[in-house]
Amino acid sequence: MQRMGHSSVRAALIYQHLVNGRDHAIAAHVDEQIKKVRPADSAA
Repeated sequence: MQRMGHSSVRAALIYQHLVNGRDHAIAAHVDEQIKKVRPADSAA
């Protein structure tokens, strides 16, 4: 509800299918970006 800006549970449930799995995709993208900036072999 928070991320999509819905003020009611009903609205959140209607559009829930649009964001299913999105958290995982966002986290994976962030991990990729971090690895580009800080490669594992140069980590202290």
